[in-house]
Amino acid sequence: MNKKLKPDWAGKDMLSQFVNLLIHIKPIYQVMKHQARQVIIKTAEKNGVPWRKNYEKLAASPVQYHFDAIRNPQVTYPDYYKVPFHAYSEGNLCWKAAFEAPSATYSMALRVWKNESLTWEAAHDRLRGSFHNVLATYAPKEVGDILDVGCSVGISTLTLHRYYQNKQSHSVRTVGLDLSPYMLAVAKKLDINNEISQWLHRQAENTGLPDNSFDLVTLQFLTHELPHSASKAIFKEAFRLLRNGGAIALVDNNPKSAVIQNLPPVLFTLMKSTEPWSDEYYTFEIEEELQKAGFNTPVTVETDPRHRTIVATKET
Repeated sequence: MNKKLKPDWAGKDMLSQFVNLLIHIKPIYQVMKHQARQVIIKTAEKNGVPWRKNYEKLAASPVQYHFDAIRNPQVTYPDYYKVPFHAYSEGNLCWKAAFEAPSATYSMALRVWKNESLTWEAAHDRLRGSFHNVLATYAPKEVGDILDVGCSVGISTLTLHRYYQNKQSHSVRTVGLDLSPYMLAVAKKLDINNEISQWLHRQAENTGLPDNSFDLVTLQFLTHELPHSASKAIFKEAFRLLRNGGAIALVDNNPKSAVIQNLPPVLFTLMKSTEPWSDEYYTFEIEEELQKAGFNTPVTVETDPRHRTIVATKET
């Protein structure tokens, strides 16, 4: 049984410090960033994800219209959000990141079951389904209002909304919230049937939404992109937003995963070069911090070889 709590390449271990040193040497970092992008794009296109075609289609669409309608001029961007990540100098605050995000999202699941002969569609459905299966067991049985925090281009939001809409007899109100108006503009473009009630450009730490207004708050593959301080603030905000009996659910990389811990040096170095908060995430006691925010003892489930889902309920 694997007993390590985190990978050796994260935190303050010697290996981690060495990798961090390499990343902070600018010429080496530039090479890493380029290689990281190439690995992602080649993996996607080799498995049938039309990366360049998807990009060109979005770039040619009237997405600027949605940007102008969604962008909240009152939003201020925290310092942690203004650093380069995902191989983009501007992070998520640019069109390139937004136009490539759907393809990157669809290809993400291919890394989970890389030894199985799965199409990207089947792998993506399996990835989302593993999260929904945990929700079916540990989240509230009846869900009317959902908030998807850090929704990016809305693929997680739409999939979650359809899952609950199809399993319940009553209608579901789902809201997607993100800090990037570029991502939200693409989300609105992809929401062709207007299934999502609102796409909100706001800080997750301070949403401005009413108390006790949701039954479920989700953070899907978001927490690894945040420093400890931001995650803690978001947990407190989620607790405020949830009704009594509601739940917060997070799905993300599993620090205890043998697959994650045993990534080849080239891959974990490339990953750290594009994820500036990796050391903070892999040493973050999420379950403990959720309880500090007021939640009941969380349930943690290994949902696939790379990821875990954590669900915690609010009972006052």
